[in-house]
Amino acid sequence: MAEICLHAYVIGRVQGVWFRKSTQAQAESLGLSGWVRNLPDFSVELKVSGEELAVRQLEAWLSQGPELAVVAEVKSKVIPAEELPFPFVIV
Repeated sequence: MAEICLHAYVIGRVQGVWFRKSTQAQAESLGLSGWVRNLPDFSVELKVSGEELAVRQLEAWLSQGPELAVVAEVKSKVIPAEELPFPFVIV
């Protein structure tokens, strides 16, 4: 399987709703490396790498997020591979 690295921003009501912790749990369950963090504009940013199918599954999950989140938009793009923390971390 091919590995990819994805950089994403999640916009909407995504802070204070367990978005980062839920993203970490999803990423860990898929065996992915990377990190997630809150941004000052109330969005969430993440970088993730791993098997393409698993990364795409996480990318699809980001559109809904945890139960309390209201995701308005996900902006994501594949980026060149880079060394990311494993297991997935909240920064």
